[in-house]
Amino acid sequence: MTNFSDRERGEEAKFAFDEENSFKIAARRNRLLGEWAASLMGLTAEETDAYKKAVVQADFEEAGDEDVIRKLLGDLTAADCDVSEADIRAKLEEKAVEARRQLMGES
Repeated sequence: MTNFSDRERGEEAKFAFDEENSFKIAARRNRLLGEWAASLMGLTAEETDAYKKAVVQADFEEAGDEDVIRKLLGDLTAADCDVSEADIRAKLEEKAVEARRQLMGES
């Protein structure tokens, strides 16, 4: 019986670890994405820091990436940047890979 209990605890620990890593990767991806968008909008260093935080916060509005994409598209459009939703989605994937590499490099 202890083998089953040990295995169950191990699975629960792995699940918690995976969930925490997914959260960290998404937050880092969103910061990187915010930095990219801020550079397109020509924001100052202070404005860029605030904007990166705002992009991370936007991800808490609803499940999935649509809230982040909607925020970026609206902000970039308002700043007269010539960026499409497809461009943002492609950059989102690129930054997800970069965020994962960064986090794995820190481990």
